[in-house]
Amino acid sequence: MSEVEPLFARPLLPVANEEDADRTARLAFPHVAAAGGRATVVHVIEKAGGAPDKAPLEQREEIAESIFERVRSSAEDAGVDVETELHYGTDVADTILNAAGAADATAIVFTPRGGKSWWDFFSGDTRDALTSESEIPVVVFPTHESADSSTVGDDSDNPDDESDSAGGDRA
Repeated sequence: MSEVEPLFARPLLPVANEEDADRTARLAFPHVAAAGGRATVVHVIEKAGGAPDKAPLEQREEIAESIFERVRSSAEDAGVDVETELHYGTDVADTILNAAGAADATAIVFTPRGGKSWWDFFSGDTRDALTSESEIPVVVFPTHESADSSTVGDDSDNPDDESDSAGGDRA
């Protein structure tokens, strides 16, 4: 019988912007630390596939580096080893799924976001594709801050947290 690895042993955390990176790190890194894991954080620069891109590439790469600096700082504070990767792709979900496979990730971990801005690549199709097409487990944190990272390893059940942990359709 094979041994099952903890979900947070080698999670892949896709992040869209600085706010998303902060929230995802705050929620995921305590679990990664508790598992003695190592996280891979990816940011995808969506390419237009022949049409004009949404913003100059250099500007988007600078934003990605700013996101990664925040992630590295949060990881250091949490005592988590983290690797950051910048990916480019015309399909964000496929790019994340491919990155998870290349990293031999134990799970894809993200927090869906609300809104309809161009940064919101975790809504709609991307979120649905990640949860329905992934061949590895997907962990979706609640969309709001009710998840208290200080309760990692706490087995107490809070009915309010359970109803929110499904990810909902607010993203």
